[in-house]
Parts: sequence; C-alpha cells; structure tokens
Amino acid sequence: MAATETQAEQTLLDAVPKQLFIGGAWRDASGGATLPVEDPATGQTLVEIADATVDDAKAALAAADEAFKTFRNHPPRERGDILRRAYDLIIQREDDLALLMTLEMGKPISESKAEITYAANFFRWYAEEAVRINGRFSVNESGAGRVLTMKQPIGPCLFITPWNFPLAMGTRKIGPAIAAGCTMVVKPAKQTPLSMLALAAILEEAGLPKGVLNVVTSHSSGEIMEPLIRDPRLRKMSFTGSTPVGRKLIEQSAEQVLKVSMELGGNAPFLIFQDADLDAAVEGALIAKMRNGGEACTSANRFHVHESVAAEFAQKLAARIGAFKVGRGTEDDVKMGPLIDEAQRSKVAELVEDAVAKGASVLTGGSRVDGPGYFYEPTVLTDISPDADLLSEEIFGPVAPIIGFSTEEEAIAAANDTEYGLVAYVFTNDLTRAFRVVEALETGMIGLNQGMVSNAGAPFGGVKQSGFGREGGPEGMEEYLETKYVAMNV
Repeated sequence: MAATETQAEQTLLDAVPKQLFIGGAWRDASGGATLPVEDPATGQTLVEIADATVDDAKAALAAADEAFKTFRNHPPRERGDILRRAYDLIIQREDDLALLMTLEMGKPISESKAEITYAANFFRWYAEEAVRINGRFSVNESGAGRVLTMKQPIGPCLFITPWNFPLAMGTRKIGPAIAAGCTMVVKPAKQTPLSMLALAAILEEAGLPKGVLNVVTSHSSGEIMEPLIRDPRLRKMSFTGSTPVGRKLIEQSAEQVLKVSMELGGNAPFLIFQDADLDAAVEGALIAKMRNGGEACTSANRFHVHESVAAEFAQKLAARIGAFKVGRGTEDDVKMGPLIDEAQRSKVAELVEDAVAKGASVLTGGSRVDGPGYFYEPTVLTDISPDADLLSEEIFGPVAPIIGFSTEEEAIAAANDTEYGLVAYVFTNDLTRAFRVVEALETGMIGLNQGMVSNAGAPFGGVKQSGFGREGGPEGMEEYLETKYVAMNV
C-alpha cells in the first residue's frame, strides 16, 4: 500500500473487480498478464488488473453476438427497469465510486461526485426512453397501400472510452445501447479502467443478462480492438478520444461498413463581448476551463475577449485561478488535481513554453509543480502571438490563453479558424447579437452565458474534425437503432 493511501482507500481498491468481464463471468486474461493502474497524484501503482489478449477480445465479441440473439427481443420495460436499478445503485454508492475515480484519474472528490451524478443520469434518462421506441404507420401518398416503419436494435457494439471521464463516457454509450436492445464490448482507457469495472459489477447486480455487457481491459487498444472492428459480427462502434486515433478507426470501420459515432478533439473558443456580465463570464470560464483540470474535449481552449474588457477579465480570472489549491484530489479544499500522466503534463508545459517564447505574458502559474505526481499550476496567459501552438492545438490542461478582439466579425472569424467544431461559449447580454453569433459559429454545441453544456437529455457531439453522431437525448438513442420500412399492399 502506498504511503499516501489510507486504509479506507486500500479497502476500496481491494474490493474493486480486476478481471475481465466476458459472457457474464469474471475471468483472468488468457495469457495471465496484468496491467498496472497508477495514481497520477503519486506516480505509484494502485492495483494490477487483467491485460487482455486478442483471444479475450474475440471471446467478448462472441458473447455479445450470442446474447444479442435474445436480448434484442427483451421486453423494453425490463430493459428500462435494469437501467433504473443500476441508476439507483450508482447513486447509493456515490461516495465509493467518487473515491475510486479520484484515485485512478486524479480529479478532486467534489468533481468526481459531480461526474457520478452526471453518469448515472444517462441510465435514468434511457430507462425512460426504452419504452418509447416508435415507428409509424401511414397511408401511401397514392392512396394505394400503406407505409410501415419500425425501429430495431442495430446489433453488437464496440465502445472505446477515454480516461478523462471514466464513468460518464461509459454510461453515455451503454445506457442507450441497453435501452435499444443492443449488446456490447467495452474497452476502457488503460489509465482509468477501475470505474468501468465497478460499473460492470453494478449492472450485473441490477440484473443485466449475461453477455449483454462485456468489459475488456488492455494496455493496447489498437492491437486488440482492430480484429473486432474488422469482424462481420460487429455492427456499431462508438469512440471518444483524439481526432488522429478517430481517423484510424474510421478507416478500419470501412471494411465492414460499420455504423460509427465519433466524439473527437476540440479547440473550444470562449467569446466575451463588451456588454457581457464580466463576473458571470469569469464564473463560466472557471467551469469551462478548469473543470476536470482542463482535461476535457469541451474545455475552453481560447478566450476571445473584447479589447475594452480583456484586461479586466484577465486580472479577475487570474486572481481566481491563482488562488486554487493544487494537490491530491482526496485532500480537503483541493481545486486542482494532477494531470493524468507525465506525457500529458509535458505536452501542456511545451505549449506554455512555446507561447512564452513567442511573447506571451504569464499572469499566474506557468510551471510544473515539484514533487511526486503530475501536477501543473493553473495558468493564465495574455499577449498571445497568433502563431502560438496552443491556439491551434488542444491544450488538455489548466491553461487559459486570452486574446483580444475589436469587432464581432473578427471574434467569429477567430473562433471558427480551426479544424475542430465541438463546442463554443458565448457571453453577451445582447439577445440579437447572441442569435447572430450562435448561428455563425461552426460547432455542434454552444454554451450561451454558461460554462457547461453537458446534459443527459441533450445531444452531445461536434462537426468538422470533432466527429459525427450524437450522444445523449433522443438523438443518442437513434445511434443504436435501424429503421426498417415495410411497403404494404392493402
């Protein structure tokens, strides 16, 4: 047990599943190999879990394929009841699940609890949607015959989830899949697999039939997932992660013409106009930038602020961010935990160093934190050069670059000057301007006078190289359904 771990933490780690979950059974990897899970706040290993082989992945897909033969006809009300029971169990175990998430991912306990609630809400939402899968019946336009459509589950699915939201990125995919009658193989990120294993145990307890959910953990996603993507039994893939990896997966998926959902990278602009409530904008910025330590695809990457209020906004934001307590997420009053690993911290440091070398001013932060773990100071930068790398690359860390603008047209052009199009944030008290700007922004989501867009009942997704498909809301259910049309001669 690491010196920084309490006995309560060790007891929780001892209890969490560490095997693969295939066909309703917990089992070791076929090769017997294990994978270490690290605490990013200390750099020490928390536990060792099963490290799957290609054979294990194929066994998981075989189990999902077999289970689909019956689960596709499982009563919708019962599918919804399973999700509702799982929702209740997640809420009941919020404290343990939050602690587990903080140990493996690093975020403060308060943020982990917020994610638990958010993640559970996908199960509650889709528990209610399972009984609302409707087709239609209408008279043919000629008057001769009828048109009948029906919605049917697409089939076995593959879900590849990221490390930054270990539970929510799973429930956002698993919830609608179960509601629709699909089966699945889930490959969680190697950095944060424990939350997904705990979720699998909860769904098993909630009565999910064997083989509907299969969880495969591995050090290599590409090696064990590619054979599944090229397998004709698979009919749907959903991936959340980087755009470069997403491109490779799309290419692989073409062989079987899979239905694919991609939630990829972002470069979110945060626009503040001269008439905005500046204090509200600062509060929104804290959420949009610093939630999850900036390690979110929805994180504000660039702050475009009208030149008349840019200096005041920068000072206010720097004062708030500079006061953040940085430390292990289990400690009291910590506002900023570690980044996920040294590679991520080094990337953030490189982007800041590049900006400073090109003339940026550091209002607060700007350095690694000494000691164990992968901590980086919350940072605010101004006087950003147009050629600074952090304006075009996703930062994925607690760094807020502030750039001034003079006209609305300039702000919109700067916001859209990116290959990405996931989310944008707009702060203005001018209703007419608000509509002009949100219609002109090339993103799949907009936060208007608020710093958060995530909502289980709303469609989450982007445009351009931020991906395609939607998760959440009624639109998220459609990703797991096929439409069958029957022409009736009546």
